[in-house]
Amino acid sequence: MVNVQTGILIRRPRAEVADYAANPDNAPTWYANIHRSQRLNAGPLGTGSKVAFTAKFLGRELSYTYEFVDYVPGERLVMRTAQGPFPMQTTYTWTDDDGGTRMTLGNTGSPSGFSKLAGLFMAPMIRRETRKDLQKFKTILES
Repeated sequence: MVNVQTGILIRRPRAEVADYAANPDNAPTWYANIHRSQRLNAGPLGTGSKVAFTAKFLGRELSYTYEFVDYVPGERLVMRTAQGPFPMQTTYTWTDDDGGTRMTLGNTGSPSGFSKLAGLFMAPMIRRETRKDLQKFKTILES
């Protein structure tokens, strides 16, 4: 099991931080490994919305689809994918903190087969990449 939680304080109002983070159109601007995102449903984002992402991880191009399984604007977003050898769940939470917003990004997954062994090495890599992504996110929103 991989379970990585990372957080950062962003000196912007919670609604602004949450709106930017929850909008999948913004993902390629602050996630280093995500190159493309595409909404698969028309209308506003909400529980049941699906988004296709293209990313590069461990030197390989990956395509996967996340589904919003829990979305409370300004509080939390939980997205899940069940495809591929490494099903993942990504959770964003936003809380008021010291005049700004504490954003927490969590990634959990249960690798199977060969990916089970890779899972032992993935947690530190995911943590390192997530910290860099959150720092870039902070820079974008605070500038």
